[in-house]
Amino acid sequence: MMKIYSKHKPQQRGAAAVEFAIIALLLFTLLFGIIEFGRLFYLYNSVQEVTRHAAREAVVRWVDNSNTSPAKVMALFGGASLPAGAEITASNINIEYLTASGAVPSPFPASAADNIAACLSGPAGCIALVRVSIINASYVPMVGLFTFLAVPIPASTVTMPAESLGYTG
Repeated sequence: MMKIYSKHKPQQRGAAAVEFAIIALLLFTLLFGIIEFGRLFYLYNSVQEVTRHAAREAVVRWVDNSNTSPAKVMALFGGASLPAGAEITASNINIEYLTASGAVPSPFPASAADNIAACLSGPAGCIALVRVSIINASYVPMVGLFTFLAVPIPASTVTMPAESLGYTG
C-alpha cells in the first residue's frame, strides 16, 4: 500500500501557544482576583484588630496621638504600616481620651498624675474612657486591573474604660 503525501498540510504551528495565551489570561485574572479579594477581606478584618490593640495599649499607659506613639506602633505589629496592608499606617489611627460623658476633658490633663488629680477633684475632668478609631483609610488594589475594588475601608472604633494610664505613683 502506498502512502500519499499532500503538499497542503494544515498549519498548526503556534496554535497551542495561542490557546495557552487565552487560557492563561483567564487563569491569571481569576488568580489575581482571588488574591485581591483575600487582601481586601484581610484589611477589613485587620482594622478591628488594630483598633483593639491600640486601645488596649492606650488604657494601660499614657500615650499621645503622634505617629510615633507606642500604642500605634504596637497596634501595627511593630511596623510603620500594617503587614500586607500598606493602606493602614499610624496616621490612620486616632486615639482620644474622654470623660465618662464621652467629651474630651477640659482642661486636658498633661500626664497620668494630672489625670489622677483631676479625678480626685471630681468626675468632670477625669479621663474615664479611651476611644481609638481608624480614619481615612481606603483599599488600594495591587493589580491595576482591579481598580474597581478601590473602596473606603469601613470606620472601626473601639472604646474601652481607662485603667491606670501609666500612673505608678
